[in-house]
Amino acid sequence: MKILDLSLPIDEKAFEVHKVKIERINHKLGIKKFNRVIMGKTFIGRLKYFFGKRIIQPKDLPDEEFLSLETVHSPVHIGTHLDYSFHYGSCSEGRPAKTAEEIPLEYCYQDGVRLDMRHKKPAETITAIDIETGLNKINYSLKPLDIVLLWTGADKFFGGPKYFSDYPGVDVSAIDYLLDRGIKIFGVDTMGIDRPYKFMLKEFLEQKKPLYPAHFYGRKREFIHIERLSNLENLPDFGFKVICFPVRIRQTGAAWSRVTAIL
Repeated sequence: MKILDLSLPIDEKAFEVHKVKIERINHKLGIKKFNRVIMGKTFIGRLKYFFGKRIIQPKDLPDEEFLSLETVHSPVHIGTHLDYSFHYGSCSEGRPAKTAEEIPLEYCYQDGVRLDMRHKKPAETITAIDIETGLNKINYSLKPLDIVLLWTGADKFFGGPKYFSDYPGVDVSAIDYLLDRGIKIFGVDTMGIDRPYKFMLKEFLEQKKPLYPAHFYGRKREFIHIERLSNLENLPDFGFKVICFPVRIRQTGAAWSRVTAIL
C-alpha cells in the first residue's frame, strides 16, 4: 500500500489574496507566554507579574524549554479544503444550506478517478463534453460516490501570483454531468472551480456576465468540491481510494482537509 499526499499547505510565506498569519511561540518564548497568561488571569496575578514575579523559571524545566505553540489566522479557503453548500448561499435546493461539519463522512472515503484536463486554457471552462471525453480515454464509467479529480497542472504555480490567474474553471454542464451520475464530491488542483478573477470581473463589468457561476450553482443543486489539490500527476487514472475528511469546524462553508490517496 502507498499513501500519496494530495494536499497543499497553509503557508504564510506563499502568495495569497487573503491574509494568512501564523504566530509562532518557540520553546524559549513559551516560558514567558505561560507566565504571562497564567498570572494574567487575576488582577493580583497581573500585578505580581508586572513587578517581576514568575511561576516558572527556565531552570525549572528540562533543557530550559517549555512547549511550542503556533496560532494560525487563516480563512478556511486557504490550503486544501472542501467547500459545501453554505459557502455558495444561504439556501440550496430550496432548503437551508449545509455547513462543512455536516458533510457526510461516507462521501469522503471512496474510489477515486483522475481525469486529465491539462489541455484546458486559463480562459476556458471544463465542460460536460470534456468530462465524457476524459472518461472515454481511460475507458471508465462513473459509479455513484466516486470522487472525481480534475487534473489541470495548476498546482505547480502555488506560492506565486500565477496560481490565481492561470487555470481553467468548471462549467455548470460538467457539474450536472457528475451529479447526474451520483457523484457527491469532485476536486480540482486549482484555487477555485470558477475561472480566475481577471476573466470573470472583466466580463461582468463589460458584458454583465454572471460572477462565480459554478459556485452559485450550488444554490440550485447541492454538491461538495475540493479546491487546491496537488500531486495529481502521481496518480493512476483510477484504481485508488481518496480520503478527504474535513476538519470539524462549526458553521463554516468550508473546512481544511489533508486529502490523501491510497494506492
